Order: sequence, then C-alpha cells, then structure tokens
Amino acid sequence: MASSIIAQQLRRSFAIAKKDLRIYYAKGPVVIFGILMPAFLFLAFSIGRDMSADFLLPGMLAVTTFFTASAVSPTVAPWETQARTLERLLSCPVSISSILIGDIMASFIFGIALSAVTVFIGLGIGVDILHPAVLVLGIILSSFCFSSFALIFSFPATSSPASIMMLSSLIKFPLIFISGIFVPLSDLPAWGKGLALVSPLTYFTDMARYCVNETNHFSISIDIIVLVAFLVAFLILAIKLHQRTMPKRI
Repeated sequence: MASSIIAQQLRRSFAIAKKDLRIYYAKGPVVIFGILMPAFLFLAFSIGRDMSADFLLPGMLAVTTFFTASAVSPTVAPWETQARTLERLLSCPVSISSILIGDIMASFIFGIALSAVTVFIGLGIGVDILHPAVLVLGIILSSFCFSSFALIFSFPATSSPASIMMLSSLIKFPLIFISGIFVPLSDLPAWGKGLALVSPLTYFTDMARYCVNETNHFSISIDIIVLVAFLVAFLILAIKLHQRTMPKRI
C-alpha cells in the first residue's frame, strides 16, 4: 500500500514537472538568469585573458549548471500564486512535497539539458573529457542539489516573481566568486578557501576540473559526499519551509 501511494505521488510529481517545463522555462527571467547571465558573466571574465579551453570549460560548465538548474524552481510558486492556479493544484489529491519535488524535477531536467549543450560545445572545440562517467554523475547530483537549493528562495508567501529573483541573485552571485570558478582553490588565500567550503558549487567545480584536466583540490569521494549532503539538507529545508508558507498563498 505504501509503495503504491509513493508511486502515485511520483507520477503526480512528474506531471507537475512537465507542466512547469511547458509553461515556465521560456519565461523572460528564466532565460535571462538561467542562460544569458552566466554566459555574459563568464565571457566578461575570459575575453582578453590567455586561458586554455581545458581551464575554461569546467568553470563554464559549473556556472551553466548552477544558473540553469536554479532558474525555474524559485519562480514557479510566486507565478502560480499570482495567476491563482496554486489553489486548483492544492485542491487536487497531491501532497505539498510532491508539488515541490515536481518543481525541482523541472529545474533538474532544464539544468541537465543546458549542461549537456555546454559539454558538447567543449567537445566540439577539442576539449577531452578524461572521466566522462564522473562528469555525468557530477552533473546529475549538482543539478538536483542546485534545484533544491533554489527552491528555498521562494518560500516567502509572495506573488511577485521579481522579489524572489532579487533574493535569489543576492545569494547566488557571491557563490560564483568564492567557488573556485574564476580562481582555482589552490590560489585562494586561507580565508577564501574557508568561504569556498560552504558553497555547494565549489564541489561540482572541483569535480568538473578533475574530469577535464585532473586539477581537483579535493578527492572525488569528498566532492560526491558533500554534494549529497547538501542535496539532502536543501531538500528537507525547502519542503519544511514551504509546508509552513504554502497555505498562506491561497
């Protein structure tokens, strides 16, 4: 009986993910903050600098995965609150956690798809992926982790997507600069390395560097364990927060 209920809720989560991808992934804020912003940010840093493609690809992949996987999930709740469609969804036989997992799945799929494009671009310009299986695992774990992380931002019971995107940006942008993307962790001062430890993006960037040029700072097992720990913590926190505030949206 319990397995049947779980299977039903998962099917409903997949249906919600399909709905989110169809309706929300082409919205302006998603395109700007999920695709254009990381591309322009990375180009602004790399143009005019003598950097090899082997160094640039892991950083570009990390930025792309982080922004795309966190682009959809924080905006769905305020959009649906504004459109008054959340009431209809909550009246269906679907739990709040299933709704949230569906939102996370949409961001997860969006993140993986855009990350795959970045990888293929890297392969097209001659970058060798030395450890493809590890890279695939890293993209999957980090996309799920970043999607859960972004869902935390939308727990305030507001109907303004702009407010949520502003809060999201205030937290996401500093993480870019402390995660070893533009400056390798080995070159950071002691205080910079300390800050890098609290960013989940640090560990995926480290995995990506290992997969391309084997210049990782941590062991791969540490990167995987920490990403899983962040994923579980973010998912539990997001569900707990939204369970408290979701009824206030009606």
